Amino acid sequence: MKQGPWRLIFMGTPQFALPSLEAVLAAGEEVAAVVTQPDKPRGRGRLVTPSPVKELAQSWNLPVLQPTRLKDPELMRQLKALEPELLIVVAYGRILPPEVLALPSVGPLNVHASLLPRYRGSAPINWALIRGEKETGVTVQWLASEVDSGPIFLQEKVPIAPEDNFGSLYTRLAERGAALLVQALERLRRGEAVKTPQNEAGVTLAPPISREMRRLRWDLPAPEVAGWIRGLDPKPGAASRWRDRGLKVFGARIKQSDGKLGEPGTVLGPTPQGLEIACGQGSITVKELQLEGHKRLAAADFLRGHALAGQVLG
Repeated sequence: MKQGPWRLIFMGTPQFALPSLEAVLAAGEEVAAVVTQPDKPRGRGRLVTPSPVKELAQSWNLPVLQPTRLKDPELMRQLKALEPELLIVVAYGRILPPEVLALPSVGPLNVHASLLPRYRGSAPINWALIRGEKETGVTVQWLASEVDSGPIFLQEKVPIAPEDNFGSLYTRLAERGAALLVQALERLRRGEAVKTPQNEAGVTLAPPISREMRRLRWDLPAPEVAGWIRGLDPKPGAASRWRDRGLKVFGARIKQSDGKLGEPGTVLGPTPQGLEIACGQGSITVKELQLEGHKRLAAADFLRGHALAGQVLG
């Protein structure tokens, strides 16, 4: 049994990590420092902006480190001087070298947005939706040198609803991951350091989503097309073409799962659910569209200014 709070270093960068950092602070743990990615240009104006984790850490007056090199000797000196018991990593965004993993006296813990060993990698939420999964989850694991390969501490299953997209699932998994992390810290305080090896036979990968992957293939069956749109909604958006201009589509639902309804990409017309589009097999509906250089519009509003019915999307 451990008395008192854990002394830890928190490593994270995007919005996904915020609930975990907030939960750790609310639980009264001692956050000796926060490590996050360097400030980067963001948004349309490309203004250099701090990460969401940095902004939260500063609001709590926590020490913030933003290394460009994790093997930097000065960084290692600073981290060692903090004498952390735990390293908590949530979507930090870079692979940690062995020197960093060896820093905490108890060990490094990671919150990952899948049921490991499924969807190891940087885009587990996207790929769970793209592959049409009905269920995903969050895992608290002990970090190892190979990405997302460490022993499992705790897991929680999370259902995927038909209306879920990347944005909604991202938010829900971030919140569930934070709650599971607090559970793990409490169990660890009681001396229950569970380390269940992953089943290597069940490994699947979740690599980064490239620009090429974002281009929709309308010749795929409707469930697969819908999966790609849901997995990229709201950002970065599934991309198509219309009259040599970029067109993004959002809010996909399967209208008909099989049958040939026309040339793939043909806009079949409006429905109460949005706009129906033919796929290689079956059709989908999309709720919103965004033409390159314009704002995102509901399907009905988009159709008022653009005669899409009968057109074929590229």
